[in-house]
Amino acid sequence: MRKVFLFIALAAMIGTGCKHENTPQPSGAPTPTPNPGPNPNPNPNPTSVDTVLCFQRDILPIFLSNCAMSGCHDAVSKQDGFQFTDYNSIVSKEFVSGNANETELFEKITEDNDDKRMPPPPRPGLTATQIALIKRWINEGAKNTTCSSGCDSTNFKYSSAIKPLTEQYCRGCHNSAAASGGIMLDSYDGVKTVALNGRMLGAIKHLTGYQAMPQGGSKLSDCQILQVEKWIAAGAQNN
Repeated sequence: MRKVFLFIALAAMIGTGCKHENTPQPSGAPTPTPNPGPNPNPNPNPTSVDTVLCFQRDILPIFLSNCAMSGCHDAVSKQDGFQFTDYNSIVSKEFVSGNANETELFEKITEDNDDKRMPPPPRPGLTATQIALIKRWINEGAKNTTCSSGCDSTNFKYSSAIKPLTEQYCRGCHNSAAASGGIMLDSYDGVKTVALNGRMLGAIKHLTGYQAMPQGGSKLSDCQILQVEKWIAAGAQNN
């Protein structure tokens, strides 16, 4: 009987020693924060340079390449009284900042009737991307903003650097339907031809004996010119 009593007492002591109690925190110590586990969306509203729309970089080149050529809407011709060579001339007539659908130039570039569409045939119409950019720019207040080109000179592939550059600055004047100067830059073969014969670099570097390009616009940035130089030096590949 005495052995049974001793066994029960010992078991009680062991049970008391294994009891877990919260250790009091020192005064002034921060309260531990429970770990909620991994965040399934650590950055629900990321900001990137792709969200920035810039007039001088993204919008003006579209007008210069597709609208501001001789006989159309350059500073001399001013067809139908419209000039599209700089910010002030673009927003000066029949323009409603904040409302693309009420702005005449937006109506013209989205016109279904070829007889009324701008640029007029046989020139190709603006691309869906270009139209979307102009619409967004107008609806966001049509601001005259200037910003970095975002150029990366280590990227000189045709698909990701050279083709976008020619589409933005050259395609409007130099395309298969209306090849200004006999130069077509709306295909890889056309771009490669003027790249390898030296006319492309001569024009964008504004060298003597070449017509400076983009016509009527600012010279390409040093980084953009370097991209073209590197691409040509690497064999002007369709990469």
